[in-house]
Amino acid sequence: MVDLVIKNSKVVTHDKTIRGGVAIKDGKIVAIGFDDDLPESKEVIDGKGNYLIPGGVDPHVHIRYPGGAHRETFETGTRAAAAGGITTIIEHPISNPPQYSVEILNKRVEAVKEQAVVDVGFLGAAGGEHIDQITKIGKAGILGYKTFLHDAPEGRESEFEGLTSKNNFELNEVLKEISKTSLLASAHAEDNDLVSEGIAKLRREGKTYPKAHCESRPPIVEVLAVEKLIRLAKENGTRLYLVHMSTPEAVELAKKARQEGQEIYIETCPHYLYLTEDALDEFGTYAKCNPALRDKDRVAKMWDYIQDGTIDTIGSDHAPYTVEEKERKKEDIFVAPSGFPGIETSMPLMLTAVKENKISINRAVELLSTNPSKIFGIYPKKGTISPGADADLVLVDLDEAYTIHRSEMFTKARDVAKVYEGKRVYGKIKKTILRGKVIYDNGQVLAKPGYGQWVTPVK
Repeated sequence: MVDLVIKNSKVVTHDKTIRGGVAIKDGKIVAIGFDDDLPESKEVIDGKGNYLIPGGVDPHVHIRYPGGAHRETFETGTRAAAAGGITTIIEHPISNPPQYSVEILNKRVEAVKEQAVVDVGFLGAAGGEHIDQITKIGKAGILGYKTFLHDAPEGRESEFEGLTSKNNFELNEVLKEISKTSLLASAHAEDNDLVSEGIAKLRREGKTYPKAHCESRPPIVEVLAVEKLIRLAKENGTRLYLVHMSTPEAVELAKKARQEGQEIYIETCPHYLYLTEDALDEFGTYAKCNPALRDKDRVAKMWDYIQDGTIDTIGSDHAPYTVEEKERKKEDIFVAPSGFPGIETSMPLMLTAVKENKISINRAVELLSTNPSKIFGIYPKKGTISPGADADLVLVDLDEAYTIHRSEMFTKARDVAKVYEGKRVYGKIKKTILRGKVIYDNGQVLAKPGYGQWVTPVK
C-alpha cells in the first residue's frame, strides 16, 4: 500500500500528457498511470480533472536573509514559493554577506533547515574578491556560481562582496576558476562602463525621471556584456548560464554560440514578457529592475524565443525590498534598489500564456520545472513526474481565472509587488505538494518551517 494517490487528473511532463494519476510512497513517485491501474493507498486526492504538473524549480531567487531579514527570510520567501507552485528555489547570493566562502554558505544552509518550507539550492558568489574561495565552495554542495559584471550599487557594497567581476581581467580570472569545478557560471550580463558612465551622464543632465533608468541601461549594455561572456567562457571552457535575458539581440548571440557548440543556457523572466518600459511611467521605482524593461517590439520578440525553444528557463528574479527602500528619494530613479517580488506570480503568468495558446502546457513545464532541474544538476530528483523522483507536484485548474492582489501574497515584500496588481490570470494553483506532503492547499500554507531541505547536485 502506498501513502498517497492523486487520481482523476491530467498528468503533465515536458513531453507528454496522460489522463490518470500518480502514486507516492515515502515522498517519492512510485507509479504513474490510469486511475484503475494505481495501487491501493492510505490517502487519495481527487484531481477533479485538473492538471497535475511537476513542482516549479525557480532558478533565480533572492532571499536576503540574514543581513536583509527585513526584506525576506527563508520562511517568508519559501511560503511565497509554495503559494506560487514552486517546490524548489535556487537562491542567488545578494545577501549580507553573500556566500563567497564555505563558512558563509553553511550558515545559510542552517537557516534553510530552520526556516524553509520548500527545498532550497544555492549558487556561490564568484567575483574579483575572494577568488581563492571559488574552487573551495564548489566542493561544498552549491549548484553553480553567480557573478555580476558591474560594480556594487552605491551603498550596498557589503551585499555584493565577492560577487562582482567589474573588469575584463577579473571576469577572466573568475571564469577560469569556475571552469575547474565544472559547475555553471551564472552571469548578470550588463556592461559596467556603459552603466556607470551612463548614469553619471544622465545625472549631470538632470535626467533622473523614472524612464531614465531604461536610458541608462539600453539594450547595447546587455549585448556587449553577452559578447564578452561568450568569448571568455569559450576561452576558459566554462559552462555559461545567462540570467534574466531581456534583449533579443543578446539572445541571438547566445543562440548562435550554442549552435557552434558552446554550452550556454538562457533564462528570462515573466516581466520581460509581460511588461514594457512604459511600466516605469506608471509604477516608478516599483518597476525598476536590472536589466531594464524593454520596448514593446523587443518584448514581442522575446516571446518568439520562448516559443521556438531558444530560451531554456523562466526565473522569477524574486527581489524583495521594503516600501521605505523603494520610496527613497523618488525624484531620483537611480537611488532606489532594482527588482521586485515575483516568486508567487511566475507560474500563474506562464500558465496564463498556456490558456492564451502562446505555449503548450508541456512547454510551460519544460521552462518552469524540467529544464532548470536538468541545467543545475538536480534532475531526475526534481522537475519531473517519473518513478523515483521526489513527489513534488502542483495541482492546477487552468480554466479558473482570478485577479492578482498583493494583499493576498505571502512574501514579506508584498507591499512593493505593484506591477501585476489587478492583473487577471488563469491557472489557479489548488495544491502544492513537496515530497508527498501537501504544503499549500487553496490559499493556505500548511508546511511548518524546517520542512524544506537543502538541495545539492545529484551524484
